[in-house]
Amino acid sequence: MNLPQLRYFVTLAHVEHYTKAAEILNITQPCMTYTVRVLEEELGVKLFEKDGRNVALTKYGRMFLADVEYVLEQLDRSVEKMQKVGRGSGEIVIAFLRTLGMGFIPWLMKGFLEKDGNREKGVTFQPFCGRVVSADLIADLKARKFDVAFCSKIEGEYAVDFVPVFHEELVLITPSGHPLAEKTGVTLDETLAYRHITFKSTSGIYRIIFDMFMNTVGRLPDSAYELEEDQVIASFIAHSEGLIAVVPNMPVLKSLDVKVLPLKDVAYERNFYMATLKDVYQSPALVSFIRYVKENAGAYFEH
Repeated sequence: MNLPQLRYFVTLAHVEHYTKAAEILNITQPCMTYTVRVLEEELGVKLFEKDGRNVALTKYGRMFLADVEYVLEQLDRSVEKMQKVGRGSGEIVIAFLRTLGMGFIPWLMKGFLEKDGNREKGVTFQPFCGRVVSADLIADLKARKFDVAFCSKIEGEYAVDFVPVFHEELVLITPSGHPLAEKTGVTLDETLAYRHITFKSTSGIYRIIFDMFMNTVGRLPDSAYELEEDQVIASFIAHSEGLIAVVPNMPVLKSLDVKVLPLKDVAYERNFYMATLKDVYQSPALVSFIRYVKENAGAYFEH
């Protein structure tokens, strides 16, 4: 059984005449007759019976017609959907760290949809932002759950292409009543007198801060406890008695009761990357979005 057989069957079922059906399908009448006979033999039931010069569906022909038309309708919809994807339409599943959802990712999505009629072409986004760290996003990207992820770079992920797109400088944050809060800036050495909330080693920023302390002052700060997410750490600092933390200078800090202090003796920053899988098929819409990000991400700091 094949697709042409099913389409021949549906056409004959509607016109109820072999010659007319053959003309519609642009085939010969003997070919039409043979195709239906082969289909009936394969199914083991009669689909048509004579009705004067015409033919009519049998009871089993009517049952089969309902199922075949449903299947063909679904198939045609799927073919149409794939053809639209091939012409630049379709959904892009995008994942990102929470801090990037505070401005950068919505800005990127809006700009892309407004460019070159992408919205009118039918391009849509399915965003995902959960309580995850970069390693989780990369694992899900490799499992094909997302088309593209925006996160920190994970070393050793050779199947993933990381393109830098966004950066945040590192700063020290303290509760508003902390002794360091009166300063206009601090050195890393000055922070060592106080207990820190630090990042877990599974967080993408952990290695950056580790290297910063070891390369500058030769040791790590005393850690009260470790957390994974930067915004969670910031919230804990805002409600702590005397803890401090080195975190990225992210937008959420403006809404918390914390003092943000520049680090005077270092110039480290956290870089974010657009992560996509190497050597896998990418839809035209995804290819266009990746190109748009590469060409326009830097403009975010100018808008």
